[in-house]
Amino acid sequence: MDALVDFGHVRVLIDYDTGRVRCALPARSGPTTAPAASWGSTEHPAGLTRPPGAWSPLAATALFLVLAVKRAGPRRTAMRRVLRIVRAAHSVTVGPADTRQAASAVGAVRRAAWSSPDRTACLEESAAAVLLLALRRRSVVWHHGVAPDPVRLHAWIATHDGVPIAEPASTRACTTALTIGAAP
Repeated sequence: MDALVDFGHVRVLIDYDTGRVRCALPARSGPTTAPAASWGSTEHPAGLTRPPGAWSPLAATALFLVLAVKRAGPRRTAMRRVLRIVRAAHSVTVGPADTRQAASAVGAVRRAAWSSPDRTACLEESAAAVLLLALRRRSVVWHHGVAPDPVRLHAWIATHDGVPIAEPASTRACTTALTIGAAP
């Protein structure tokens, strides 16, 4: 499955089967170079500041499952496997999480991620938060988006009424390319 986000000055194509991201500039006279995409932002001081909140064995388990599934096959299909976890988790829920429940899940996952020896960024954190809430039979909407200038990808969760959970203001610059868990 592919998603194309056109910002006018750059088009970003995301292949959700392989996780490959390609940027293309619109046709212009003369040579140009498309910007490279970044898989993270600079706003979360990962590993520098211990996230607030209590450590949760259930959050650590959810994060471990996401990381294990991500590594359980070829690297080129890791994104596809993470998306399957998010979809499967959403399929077992019976009701939406409220803002407090969702924020608590994100905080618990970030606290568990602080001790993780593996790469843990927005993709892993958001998928683990979805899984943690699903273990409690609660759902949120998972978003994957892209922001321009510089081109950067970001994943986050929001409540069903659209409130982003524990996100910096820069998340508003992201254009959603894929949503999982939204009401039909």
